Amino acid sequence: MSTRTSALDAVVFGVDVQSGDVRGDAPSYALVVYDGEDVSRDVVTHRKLRRLIDDEEPAIVATDNMYELAADKDQLIHFLGSLPTGTKLVQVTGAEQPEPLSRVAKRHGIPYGKEPMQEAEAAARLAAHSVGQEVSAFTDTTEVKVARGRSTGKGGWSEDRYTRRIHGSVKKRAREVESELEDANLAYEADVREAYGGYANAVFTVEAKPSDIPVSRSRSGDVRVEIERERRDGIEFRPLAKRRDHVVVGIDPGTTTAVAIVSLEGTVLDVWSSRTSDTADVIEWIVERGRPIIVAADVTPMPETVEKFRRSFDAAGWTPASDLPIDEKQHRTREHPYEDDHQRDALAAALFAVDDHEDQFDRIAAKLPPGVDRGEVTARVVAGEESVEAVLTDLEDDDTDDEDTSEHEPRELTEEEKRIKDLKRQVDRLQSHVETLEGRLEKRDDRIDELERELDAARREERKEVRRDREVNRLERKANRLERERDEAREDAETLEKKVDRMKALWKLDHSNFSDVSAEKEGLVPVKVVEKFTKGAIREADDQYGIAPGDVVYLRDASGAGRSTAELLADFEPRVILKDGGLSEIADEILFDEEIPVGPAGDVAMQEVDELAVAREDDVEAVIDDWHDRAAARRRDRKLEMVDRLISEHRAGDNEA
Repeated sequence: MSTRTSALDAVVFGVDVQSGDVRGDAPSYALVVYDGEDVSRDVVTHRKLRRLIDDEEPAIVATDNMYELAADKDQLIHFLGSLPTGTKLVQVTGAEQPEPLSRVAKRHGIPYGKEPMQEAEAAARLAAHSVGQEVSAFTDTTEVKVARGRSTGKGGWSEDRYTRRIHGSVKKRAREVESELEDANLAYEADVREAYGGYANAVFTVEAKPSDIPVSRSRSGDVRVEIERERRDGIEFRPLAKRRDHVVVGIDPGTTTAVAIVSLEGTVLDVWSSRTSDTADVIEWIVERGRPIIVAADVTPMPETVEKFRRSFDAAGWTPASDLPIDEKQHRTREHPYEDDHQRDALAAALFAVDDHEDQFDRIAAKLPPGVDRGEVTARVVAGEESVEAVLTDLEDDDTDDEDTSEHEPRELTEEEKRIKDLKRQVDRLQSHVETLEGRLEKRDDRIDELERELDAARREERKEVRRDREVNRLERKANRLERERDEAREDAETLEKKVDRMKALWKLDHSNFSDVSAEKEGLVPVKVVEKFTKGAIREADDQYGIAPGDVVYLRDASGAGRSTAELLADFEPRVILKDGGLSEIADEILFDEEIPVGPAGDVAMQEVDELAVAREDDVEAVIDDWHDRAAARRRDRKLEMVDRLISEHRAGDNEA
């Protein structure tokens, strides 16, 4: 990815002294604001410049001389420490030994003029193209300190409670900071000083910049949080972008585009291929890795696509006398890794181009004096077709024309100027104090708003809890009711299952040949068992396994039945009733009148199966036959009694006559 700043990325401030001097009179600055497309210009004071930096938070503040913004090293460090966390100070002319701005601008094709506003614009454009050195006085280590926000002082009788509250607040906030650092996955070391009731302070040394730490400076009541970057021993310069040396580029176009980067010494720096990247992506990939002075192809003539890349870099072109054979490309690239044939072809083109220009590169290097950039001269000779002597002369002329144009020597201040400077510093301090107080008021107002929002949220949450509790209670009642219904349903199901089992057993008794009882027990009949000769027992037996017409009914206890009970049993029309115990006279009369056979259970051999029973058909028939015999005799006796009664009544009537 390109490291250039674009209109979509950030804003760059270009700064140059317009008048005055930072070491003496209050200077004014030519300020150019550049976003990659639009440019705005203004002349501002030092104070307004600082305010604009704080308000706009540009990505870069670019200058050709860092000491145009600070009088000495201490002030420069103070200036760097006051920059927003995302803002860098960049010296576009280099590090400890800067070059003239005109030379740097010319090298990178940036418009340049000697007016302060033109120099400020050149600095902004250079920094936007990642040219220059970042000026740093701090490491990437940050110290986060959580400490008391007020003195424990003398609190009288309540001093212990007051001190304990403050130290407890510090401990609570320290733990919150520690949790936030862990959530951000930041490496840190903690140094805690315990005190009565909590912590006196806690210092976290974090391996990150302040912008990467999810904790900000604050002061609220009992606790304050301070954030300070670790100072370096001195000023350090870091290139704004990686060094981009002059290179030779081999390109193999087609459905898959392959690119190889080779140094002027013939070292393979990188190889890449892609089926989806467009021309812009390929150019960006090349720009990130070097400045092409030769663009090479492995075929003749140079393909139009490769020619477009060559023109975009204003580089020299190279093609072989005839298309490179595959075996030669394989032999030339045998010591270098590549992933596909396209990368091999691009790599072969670049390596053969370096081989072809090797003698020329050596001759150029032999003519260069110490301290001259070999790549710059080689590029102008090979791509620009200039002579080595002409390029060297041009570079010397640049040195003569631009001698120390950006230097600003200090001068001795008069007493009046010193007094004015002291008063301005005092005004700055007072204004800074006013701004600090206003900031505290704003923070307190914000804190009040935050607490009110938290209170409203707590009230809403409390109302939600009440509604939630009500809903929970309702659901619990419903769950209990459903559990009761479930238990009842299970009991009903168990009862029904038992009834089904009994019905199945009865069905088997009614429809099987009783092979499961035993072979010798064929000719058995089912017997419906009624525990007592009562209405309840009869209905219970009917509910459990049903009493149908023609069934054999066994009364375990036949005593005590009345008329209605006997009539209820007679309504089922049983085939025969086997009984234990004696029947009441009324029950016996009703069953006899209904012609329902009744016999003693002892005359029948029965075998009980669970709640059911089976009896031999022969025994049952014998009981029925016996009852019929007894019934016939009983009928005869009734007739004889009736005849005797009639005769007696007739005789009694004659006597009276």
